[in-house]
Amino acid sequence: MIRCDNGLFTLHTKHTTYQMKAGAHGVLLHTYYGPRVEGCDLSYRIRYVDRGFSPVPEEAGRDRTFSLDVLPQEYSACGMGDFRLPALDLELPNGSRGADLRYKSFRVEEGKYALEGLPAFRGGEGETLVVVLEDAAAGLDVELYYGVLEDYDIITRAVKLFNRGGQAVKIRQAASLCLDFQRGDLDLITFDGKHVLERSPSRGPLLPGVRSAGSVRGSSSHQHNPFVILCEHSAGEDHGLCYAACLLYSGNFQAAAERSQFENIRLTLGIHPWHFCWTLAPGEGFTTPEAALCCSKDGLAPLSHRLHRAIRERLIRDPWAGQPRPVLLNNWEATMFDFDADRLASIAKSAAPMGIGLFVMDDGWFGERSSDLAGLGDWTVNEEKLPGGLEALVPRIQSQGMKFGLWIEPEMVNEDSGLYRAHPDWVLQIPGRGKVRSRHQLALDFSRQEVRDHVYGALKTVLSSADISYVKWDVNRSLAAVWSAALPAERQGEAYHRYVLGVYGMLERMRRDFPHMLIEGCSGGGGRFDAGMLYYTPQIWCSDNTDAIDRLRIQYGTSFCYPVCTMGAHVSAVPNAQTGRSVSMETRGVAAMHGTFGYEMDPSRITPEEREVIRRQVAFFKEHQALILQGDYYRLSDPFQNGPFTAWEQVSPDKREALVSVVSGQIQGGPPLWNLRLKGLDPDLRYQVNGGGSYPGGALMEAGWPLPLPWGDYQSWQFYLSAL
Repeated sequence: MIRCDNGLFTLHTKHTTYQMKAGAHGVLLHTYYGPRVEGCDLSYRIRYVDRGFSPVPEEAGRDRTFSLDVLPQEYSACGMGDFRLPALDLELPNGSRGADLRYKSFRVEEGKYALEGLPAFRGGEGETLVVVLEDAAAGLDVELYYGVLEDYDIITRAVKLFNRGGQAVKIRQAASLCLDFQRGDLDLITFDGKHVLERSPSRGPLLPGVRSAGSVRGSSSHQHNPFVILCEHSAGEDHGLCYAACLLYSGNFQAAAERSQFENIRLTLGIHPWHFCWTLAPGEGFTTPEAALCCSKDGLAPLSHRLHRAIRERLIRDPWAGQPRPVLLNNWEATMFDFDADRLASIAKSAAPMGIGLFVMDDGWFGERSSDLAGLGDWTVNEEKLPGGLEALVPRIQSQGMKFGLWIEPEMVNEDSGLYRAHPDWVLQIPGRGKVRSRHQLALDFSRQEVRDHVYGALKTVLSSADISYVKWDVNRSLAAVWSAALPAERQGEAYHRYVLGVYGMLERMRRDFPHMLIEGCSGGGGRFDAGMLYYTPQIWCSDNTDAIDRLRIQYGTSFCYPVCTMGAHVSAVPNAQTGRSVSMETRGVAAMHGTFGYEMDPSRITPEEREVIRRQVAFFKEHQALILQGDYYRLSDPFQNGPFTAWEQVSPDKREALVSVVSGQIQGGPPLWNLRLKGLDPDLRYQVNGGGSYPGGALMEAGWPLPLPWGDYQSWQFYLSAL
């Protein structure tokens, strides 16, 4: 997996190779990343040419062909002659900016590294390569960490900086990865959107200059995702060279790709440099978030499969890694704030006979919370709504054979709350400026230990008061006017990152104290849907938009990186609250089976026929849950192309089972007859389709399966395939 030979470092996964070399004058060169190659020093690909206006370092003397502005580097820095995107930017005590990194040493450690206070993939058996660079003038060591998940074709990276000098150094930028490509003909795919329409793929060729996507909202955001793909122009689902880069971080981030003047590409990914400045005192260290790289020479589908398996098996932690998830019913769209114990018990009683196993009480159960104007931050049960508290309510729910779950929003506070009246200095707010509210709430300063301790103590009391199986951790605003009363003026640039570390720390405490409780992440739906959160919350509410047709696009874009088992997806009432659209219960169910599956409605207010549909849906999902949540996922169509249908498929690892789901689009007169070509089957096996027939896998993949003729808009079908 890791080979070190006289300054040449080669990392192998099953299908890929990553290589770097300590070259002339101690510059660490990036020589190659791509499909696996054996037994070669790939630095022969690097050419040294005199380029006008590209400066040379002092050590190179009169050799005008050696310029940092031209060479592919493993970890770039600014200020010393490389004018491309930097990975590292320092401010020294004399006011100078930049860094000059040279190779110092390396070591190989047993096992895959972990990062204190930060999420990271688990490596199992394996090793860690640490390559140490130094900036002698700054007294700084920069340790580049590399982990290899060999069977998943994943290479992880992180950076640790240590101040070995006698004066403080300010870190203005420290990316988690820098990746140089000796070619310029690649597309960049980012995943962009907005609240209620997240993670839409945006693809285009890289033009000269810089293209970036990122967030300065305090979270990874609805607008952009910390995951990008670089691929050949011709690459599709099943062909073409593709690279993926994913940041395990839930705060401000930047992914930037530059096509340089010499037709090379540099990709950087890490904490966004905007409003970031970390003071590194003598003897102190700083660790960047982890980034993960994946490569496929056979298109986007294998890239997704490798990422999905790694997230399911090496990022999501016990007890939920690979395990079934409960089918739940959430009361929010049924009641909003208007409920009491009897109303909730009635909803649960109507849901239980349909096989739903978890009832989740959403916003409005605490403090003086009858609207979004008050109560947030006061984590005590409102006994006017819930007499006797959770100790009385939970047994009533459990008597129906259902488990009980709870919604919380720990990071936020209303000004009309006991918490804010007692501690107005605990919010993020710039002195002398007006408050910046969102949803009538302010953000608590989670960078402060005393704030986290108070909130967690109150929540722990509630969570310990009854048998609670599930928590939905929500956050319903972006961070603005960020200033921490606990930090001096010169360290305010640390506030955003310390906030994220505080969130991670509190989630880790909750996991430790309630190890069997399922935590679902949420930020107005998909505003913090990232790999960092999946380390703590094994599933995330994919979007506040529950419209089945919009969800086809949202879940399609999400699938490029994130597996189905991470996507919270529910059936809601119609007309839909976000779009006003009405589609059948059957189609809403098919769309929600593109995720962890549940319901957002009052089952007592639907028809007997609809209740029977729900009963069948729940039974079907439970029967095929392992295939849906753990199978290899194939995108059979692109819903952004506005074609006649949207289709996807899950295939078991042994290829003996598959589930094909199809939702038709808007109907037109004289619709064509379509044969849907399947993927991932064994061509030599014969399959029954929905219990009938006998069809070769090769025929189903090459000739296809005939789709029914739709009658009306947004019809849906599911085809279960089992090998004979």
